[in-house]
Amino acid sequence: MKLYSLSVHYKGSTKANLLKAAYDLSSFSFFQRSSVQEFMTFTSALIVERTSQGTRASVKEQGKYLCHVYVRNDNLGGVVIADTEYPQRVCFTLLEKVLDEFSRQVDSVDWPSGSPDTVHYKALDIHLSKYQNPREADAMTKVQAELDETKIILHNTMESLLERGEKLDDLVAKSEHLGNQSKAFYKTPRCLTRSSKQLGCLTSDFYIF
Repeated sequence: MKLYSLSVHYKGSTKANLLKAAYDLSSFSFFQRSSVQEFMTFTSALIVERTSQGTRASVKEQGKYLCHVYVRNDNLGGVVIADTEYPQRVCFTLLEKVLDEFSRQVDSVDWPSGSPDTVHYKALDIHLSKYQNPREADAMTKVQAELDETKIILHNTMESLLERGEKLDDLVAKSEHLGNQSKAFYKTPRCLTRSSKQLGCLTSDFYIF
């Protein structure tokens, strides 16, 4: 079981604003971690943009990964990217905890214009590390029992989030989160790393972390 990223965003009227993020890219090739991180950031922002207020959802990617998103009614949103073995309930418990903590520590007036460099919230890396073991969430999971009764929307592909006529290729090309190297990887299928434990590729359909 693995958590790859944890991020906090503000859902604006036209796009999501990244406020803070933490990543665990230790399972990827050192030379490709930058591109992998950029695509995780791009994916997380896109999911927040396409998720309605007060909604929890999970998006499947390539059958190997799940992107879990929670956007609160005040437009503060969080995303966890995990493998499919990681318990969904624990992911949403983590998001609930992080967003509640973030909203108490960072004034809401700073959400629309804040950035990872200007927002002073240092707990994401700690939470990402701690929750690599889902058992750490046991106590809070019991407290958050009402989450079981909350409807969680499941999207089978990223494409299901797009509006009619929209193409993922166009969103990648226009993304501010992706550098030229990452966009080149997206256009040309190539492997990120080959090892006995991990095979990551960017494909023309989308990407596999």
